[in-house]
Amino acid sequence: MREPYAVGAAVRAGRTELTLGVEEEFVLADAATREVALVADDVVGAAGRLAEDPRQVVGEMALCQLETVSAVCADARQLYAEVTRLRRCAARAAWEAGCLLVAGGTAPLGTTGPPPILDKPRDHAIAARFGMLVEQQCANACHVHIGVPDPEEAVQVVNHLRPWTPLLLSLTANSPFWNGRDTGHASWRSVLWGRWPTAAPPPYFHSVDHYEQVVSALLDSGAALDPGMLYWSVRPSRHVPTVEVRIADVLPAAGDAVAYALLVRALVAAALVEVRKGRPAPPVEDAVLRAAVWRAARDGMSGDALSLASPGPLRAVPAWHLTTALMRRVQGHLRAAGDFETVRRWLVRLQRQGTGAARQRAVYRRTERLEDVVDALAVRVPVRQGVDTGPADRACDTARPT
Repeated sequence: MREPYAVGAAVRAGRTELTLGVEEEFVLADAATREVALVADDVVGAAGRLAEDPRQVVGEMALCQLETVSAVCADARQLYAEVTRLRRCAARAAWEAGCLLVAGGTAPLGTTGPPPILDKPRDHAIAARFGMLVEQQCANACHVHIGVPDPEEAVQVVNHLRPWTPLLLSLTANSPFWNGRDTGHASWRSVLWGRWPTAAPPPYFHSVDHYEQVVSALLDSGAALDPGMLYWSVRPSRHVPTVEVRIADVLPAAGDAVAYALLVRALVAAALVEVRKGRPAPPVEDAVLRAAVWRAARDGMSGDALSLASPGPLRAVPAWHLTTALMRRVQGHLRAAGDFETVRRWLVRLQRQGTGAARQRAVYRRTERLEDVVDALAVRVPVRQGVDTGPADRACDTARPT
């Protein structure tokens, strides 16, 4: 999250109330052709004015992308209001520029091609160092920040979250189409993003000193221009006191994003309990974890997954079996925060209707038009004066907090 939205944690009645925030990345698509539209500069400025804070809508490297940055939130209702407000501001600004704000991990139609990139010194430095890696770089994620102020605890929480990251990707996979084709993956975004040298699961950190040693070595190697380019799928944030979980595709609807963020918060809460009891995280091998992430990117929730977080020998099991284990781990924390029903309804909906990737493919099977897939992902624009100003949000928000 950006500097003004630093996240902390407040201790109350002997337990930790973890604050949370969400960053969401979107692609801009031409309202007529549904292909990518390189107009982020104009849309970002207009959306920032609508949001009444330009820090909450920012540009990304690709000129067809923007990112929304929530304020720090204490509970589900507050987060839902923030995510919904920022989506609507960005969608309104996009519509007034002749575009749709598309909540998909990749752009189904059109190509970002070689840069232009944003005219900023850092982006030019990245392009100079990494060459063609900056091309086709429209990869839209959902980043969740959970307040963990103590650096040592944050590093240990990352260790405990590592085995769960493949399942989190499976649940949020929302990018099967790219450049006019079905990629054969549920999350092509994670494959595209994985080309970067540090875009991988984090290593197992023995301490905060070990973490700093790894960071320094990666910067010295040139694999990262600065600490902001440590693109691990879960990491201690370098600029706010949070653990940042970066594994997910951007989700189709605001309610999806909120339910996912609440699940992540409960996982962090469960990890903090383990850390404070002195229980080490299971040391999953880096190569095995990376393979599990690829399997999740390919299959989403429709296939098997590796049982990284389960006791006993490693084995492939149906992905939904791991969700049962996940809910057993976090249900006490979800209930304590009043979030259990929101997350449960979201998971039930995913099991019945499929992930974002599965629903995109269902739209395409019905119509054989990727334009309809783009429309299904487009964020609803609020109606003004009774005039329909854009496609309806076809993603049912059953995960809206109660």
